[in-house]
Amino acid sequence: MTNAAFGAWESPLTARTLALAGVRLGEPRYDGDTLYWTEARPAERGRVALLREHAGEISEMAPGVSVRTRVNEYGGGGWDARDGVLVISSDPEGQLFRLGDGGPVALTPAGSGWRFADLRVLPSAALVLAVREDHSGAGEAVNTLVALSLDGRNADGGTVLAQGADFYACPEFSDAGQLAWMEWRHPHLPWDSCRIVVATLDRHALVLGESTVIAGGPGESATHPLWRGEELVFCSDRSGFAELYARSADGSTAQLTQLGADLVEPFWVFGRRPFAVTGDGDLVIRPRVNGCSRPMLLRRGEFLGLAAEVVDCDSLDAADDRIVLLAEFADVPSAIIELTPGRRRLVRSSAPRALEPSWVSHAEAVTWAGDAGQVHGWFYPPTRPAEPTLPGELVETGERPPLIVMSHGGPTAFSSCGFDPGVQYWTTRGFAVLDVNYSGSSGYGRDYIERLRGEWGVLDVSDCIAGAQYLAANGDVDGRRLAIRGGSAGGYTTLRALTTSTAFAAGCSRYGIGDLASLASDTHKFEARYLDGLIGPWPEASELYAERSPINHVDRLNCPMLILQGADDAVVPLNQAETMAAAVAAKGLEVELIVFEGEGHGFRRAETIERALEAELAFYRRVFGLSG
Repeated sequence: MTNAAFGAWESPLTARTLALAGVRLGEPRYDGDTLYWTEARPAERGRVALLREHAGEISEMAPGVSVRTRVNEYGGGGWDARDGVLVISSDPEGQLFRLGDGGPVALTPAGSGWRFADLRVLPSAALVLAVREDHSGAGEAVNTLVALSLDGRNADGGTVLAQGADFYACPEFSDAGQLAWMEWRHPHLPWDSCRIVVATLDRHALVLGESTVIAGGPGESATHPLWRGEELVFCSDRSGFAELYARSADGSTAQLTQLGADLVEPFWVFGRRPFAVTGDGDLVIRPRVNGCSRPMLLRRGEFLGLAAEVVDCDSLDAADDRIVLLAEFADVPSAIIELTPGRRRLVRSSAPRALEPSWVSHAEAVTWAGDAGQVHGWFYPPTRPAEPTLPGELVETGERPPLIVMSHGGPTAFSSCGFDPGVQYWTTRGFAVLDVNYSGSSGYGRDYIERLRGEWGVLDVSDCIAGAQYLAANGDVDGRRLAIRGGSAGGYTTLRALTTSTAFAAGCSRYGIGDLASLASDTHKFEARYLDGLIGPWPEASELYAERSPINHVDRLNCPMLILQGADDAVVPLNQAETMAAAVAAKGLEVELIVFEGEGHGFRRAETIERALEAELAFYRRVFGLSG
């Protein structure tokens, strides 16, 4: 190990360990004294298990069932429990079931073409509220808010409560009989323009009274309504940052936080709760400051820190004086933790500790000048124990490590600084990593997101190139051995970077977009109009789509490429990867396309994760002339 070159180090973190050892935790929530959460398990071919902790014992609900929904394709919110009544969505059928001592009771028929998400169980009314996505007809799926009976008489898919908008989310019912929800319409995405609507719900006749829009509209995203008694707390980015507001029963609205920070991220999936209300009416929040979000308690205007060791968190819930959250740390895997006065309890870790502290590369916040202003990212130097590392090793040998630039998906998403074994897989082998929160990323205010409007494929690319060149100029990395990788939208940024510049010597696209025109005409409903804002309206801007599509500029490509793709991807269809690979091969450049059967948009199976990582490592080592 002492004499091994950067990128050829022996690492204790194998691809198999990374693929098998961990689960993806999600949606921790209380039902009284019972705590539930989900675990997506790569070792079980990506099945999502629902776990319960009660009286100190952990058990699985519905063993063998994947508790998941595919509404909006990204899913989330596939279960809910209240007063001991538990309802789940079973994947891939999309059926709803009530679980109890007598066994599961089907609430919806099989093979209906209906999908349900964001479930809210109302035992006192014998109802379940849900977002329903109807695929039974021709053309685009139809989304509505529905009420379903808990006794299973839902052959019609439930009673429609709200319709007319293209999308719905977060139905929240108050003790005073008020129903609040989110809705948005094409061509907007929920982070562009989203409304919160309130109406009285007659629980017996299942009829809504006159509805009132209380927040949101053009240029404003209002999300995540949550009742605090008769007061409705919600998020709005009207100030330029996603902060909290409260609407009182008298109709007045007050801003609760003025932190100049985002308290929520864009609404990609159901079931993630970015703030919570305690039994005393205090608010648990997680503002994102300098790229990190830590849990805080907002009590009578005072902000109290709760867990300083947490560097990022999400999915907050509270019951009485207990707070639960999905937490990320700088040096250990993410976990579900519970906070009570004076105590922090580990409920569930996403993975065993695979690395000793001396192997862990810690994220360093870096900024550099981009074409539209300052750009943010996380730099991870290669790290190993009992060896000099950056910068001392560089002074001694003059060698610089190869750099892997990571471009996240979305593109309106973000990369956190929490411990990520997918990053450590590279740093423990002697690669440096730059995880870029390019222009358009969330967590830095609405203006930062808006930078990418009309500029996708331009600013994100130039930001990644500028970040790599900044590190090379500083002497942190080898400017001749720069690689770029990304998945989905990050895969598009990768492909675009490789076909518009000579900055990178290699690239790996994971289910990335090569043909924007194909994507505009052949993607799912949630993102069907996403490109209107990122590129321009289709088909009016067809020439711009052609210009920004990597598939049309393979002639400019001058480096090897690896393409990893799921065969069943409904977001970025397989034909895009096949077309791109064929075009690269026709130019006579090295290209490898690996297609994974049974995988969709994002790899969920352990064998896929393992094979993909090993193929990528072999690719970089081959291209950079490394042995290991």
